[in-house]
Amino acid sequence: MDKLKVMTIFGTRPEAIKMAPLVKELERRPEFESYCCVTAQHRQMLDTVLDIFRIVPQFDLDIMEARQTLSTITSKCLLGLEEVFQHVRPDLVLVHGDTSTTFASALSAFYQKISIGHVEAGLRTGDKYSPFPEEMNRSLVGRLADLHFCPTEANRRNLAAEGITRGVFVTGNTVIDALGTTVRKDYRFSTETLNQLDYAGKKVIVVTCHRRENYGEPMRQIMTALRELAQAYQGQVELVYPVHLSPVVQEAAHSHLDRLDNVHLIDPLTADEMHNLMARSYMVLTDSGGLQEEAPALGKPVLVLRRETERPEAVEAGTVRIAGTSGSDIFKMASELIESPAAYAGMAHAVNPYGDGKACHRIADGILYYFGRVSRSPEMFQSR
Repeated sequence: MDKLKVMTIFGTRPEAIKMAPLVKELERRPEFESYCCVTAQHRQMLDTVLDIFRIVPQFDLDIMEARQTLSTITSKCLLGLEEVFQHVRPDLVLVHGDTSTTFASALSAFYQKISIGHVEAGLRTGDKYSPFPEEMNRSLVGRLADLHFCPTEANRRNLAAEGITRGVFVTGNTVIDALGTTVRKDYRFSTETLNQLDYAGKKVIVVTCHRRENYGEPMRQIMTALRELAQAYQGQVELVYPVHLSPVVQEAAHSHLDRLDNVHLIDPLTADEMHNLMARSYMVLTDSGGLQEEAPALGKPVLVLRRETERPEAVEAGTVRIAGTSGSDIFKMASELIESPAAYAGMAHAVNPYGDGKACHRIADGILYYFGRVSRSPEMFQSR
């Protein structure tokens, strides 16, 4: 029997982190002929993940350009992938999550009548403009996809509410698979500042803030709260903020947080550095989606710097709270976790609703089941 041609496509750092263990799973299985294509929607940050996981893509569209727009990303992906698909003609294209690369790749595969598998399917906020453009990207991919690999049961229910019930598997999130290979007790950072931090004696708070919907007044409020936290808890806390390369984010972070001794504005970190930094940290303040999944797996409380989240499972489990974008609210909630051992303990219990490290195995099994290569559907992931 011929091998199944499966092509994984991704273009950004978060996608790469979550798709890398799946690429490795497909490569090791004799039933698959595995291809990897990257769009390089993010060039530098993508390449660091490829290096960490030792992935060499067969196809690289290299689309990134200065001040790229959603339209240029989408159009360049469509044109580049048309040629790739005609060359390989895969049986299945796997895309991840909610980026412009994800949507354009699914649309291009649909135009070529190639089956589509959506990894991290079923996440929803219900507001098509928040997060933008991610919410609409993942909703549209949900309509295009033939296979839907949901991290959680709640994600499956979201799809069912939209009438999507066929080809749906609950697998856990592949990022938990990735964490199992990157976090180590003896890890040494390439960013020397991180090796010198007093993780035992200080409360190290990891910060990320970069989403488009937070540009403007929300970001000003967030940065103000971070400055006030650093000043109020001088000598107790250290804030580590890997600043996104966006000029908007760079300007906001440096204008508010420069010249504070206990705030470390550093370059974006590689996946393994960020994972190990979170593992040693006290808590995480973030508007990132991925960190909302990764930090609970490491037993770290998370305050979400957004008004809503498409990842409610950890909120329900108690390891994540939505702080919003009001500076006073962020300061109040962070202060409580800094000052109250009981409040901290209530969030830091290592409840992990997102996976058990076997998501990639379930996805591969689900593909084989869909194509009739095995008779039994994979066992679904069930959160504790």
